[in-house]
Amino acid sequence: MSTVATGMQIGRGLAGPGGLQRRLARLEEENAALREEQQRLEAERARLEAERERLRGENERLREVNERLRGEVEALRRAAKRQAAPFSKDAPTPNPKRPGRKPGAAYGTRAHRRPPEHIDQVVTVGLPACCPGCGGELVLERVATQHVEDLPPTRPLAIRYLVQVGRCGVCGRRVQPRHPEQTSDALGAAGAQLGPRAVALAAWLSKGLGVPAGKVARLLGHLGLDVTPGGVTQAIARAARRCQPTYQALVAGVRASPVVAPDETGWRVDGRRAWLWTFVGAQLTLYRIAHGRGYADAAAVLGEGYSGVLERDGWAPYRRFEHATHQTCLAHLLRRCRELVANAERGQAKTPHAVRRILEHALALREARDTGALDAATLAAEAERLGAKVDKLIAGATCYPPNRRLLDHLARERDHLFTFLRTPGVQATNWRAEQAIRPAVVTRKAWGGNRTWAGADTWQALASVLRTATQQARDPVELLTCLLRAPTPILADLTIPGADQHTR
Repeated sequence: MSTVATGMQIGRGLAGPGGLQRRLARLEEENAALREEQQRLEAERARLEAERERLRGENERLREVNERLRGEVEALRRAAKRQAAPFSKDAPTPNPKRPGRKPGAAYGTRAHRRPPEHIDQVVTVGLPACCPGCGGELVLERVATQHVEDLPPTRPLAIRYLVQVGRCGVCGRRVQPRHPEQTSDALGAAGAQLGPRAVALAAWLSKGLGVPAGKVARLLGHLGLDVTPGGVTQAIARAARRCQPTYQALVAGVRASPVVAPDETGWRVDGRRAWLWTFVGAQLTLYRIAHGRGYADAAAVLGEGYSGVLERDGWAPYRRFEHATHQTCLAHLLRRCRELVANAERGQAKTPHAVRRILEHALALREARDTGALDAATLAAEAERLGAKVDKLIAGATCYPPNRRLLDHLARERDHLFTFLRTPGVQATNWRAEQAIRPAVVTRKAWGGNRTWAGADTWQALASVLRTATQQARDPVELLTCLLRAPTPILADLTIPGADQHTR
């Protein structure tokens, strides 16, 4: 049979009723299988879409957790470096280095206490009558010396002033004289007082050394002066009122200083947030407790037209002093670079390393200038080259946000990075303000702040005068004693720029 005939027979067989039914059944089975496959794929697609949404939500959650953990790490790092950070709770170091100065050629006679220059009493310590071991006769070989410096037994000096009060026979005016060592004209119930030296000592202990009023009262009691903590507080407030003219002179002195290092830290007054500002010049320090931390609070001391040099950190309000020359603190920038390097992953440490090298090179130039190895022209040229390197870094591209923030900060501080290389007497950091604010921070850790704004005024006036006296190598107790003995408020015997010397 031919192939054509065979194909025709097959075609007639399929065209029959039975063949069509079989084909229809087969197509229905295939359709059902495809429908099941479609349903399975749709379910799979729905499952994958749900999984994608779940992963997207998980990704967002992890991103938020990452940002939160980064913030916590930054907060912990700052807390660890805070001036008044608590003592470490970790295990002690197995083999710690020996504390104190290392011995060497420069140590010299500082290793022991020198004998006093003035001798008040000589005591001879003689040999016993016989040898304590065998009872034999003793023969003197030499006389050795030992020096002891001690405090004498303390006893308060009680003074009774017999004040002769009179009245003019012509005009009837009451006349009451005053001895130069008296601190008040009060008589009667207020006639029993603490003397000026005791009040000055209490003020120095409280505001200069941070000793609480209760402990000051205990110390004075040990010296023989019976006084309550409330009495100590009132006496210290009286000393602060005598310091007000000097405090105002210090404000004017800050404005007249060619270089000022400002800084600020948190404070508390009546349990509410306040801010402690410090302004340090070459020979003076001013403290001010204010409600805020903004430009207006700084301008209240410096004045809006201050035209000297500000050695400050990167706090934005300082940049609003447009008439001033600025020096941003390189120590803050170097610390920031070290933190970025510590947290960096592959490729993210390149930018902070480059910034660190530029800043360290600038500090090396400062050392070379101070030793006389660089002249002014060479130093200026080197500063220009460093500035060009900073400009190149700022113009570069980086996809790591912390590095971009660092470069943006450098762009804002670009003109204030190397002032210390161009202007003599300017420091590369704000270390003077940091050192001035540290004792206040330690004190704040002990008692938190002031209860009232009157107490804040007392603190800022006394702390400013005492700190300035220390800077100028003056005895703070003697200085306050002179202020307390003056019949009218006067300026303390301090060197203050712009102060009227004739008012002292």
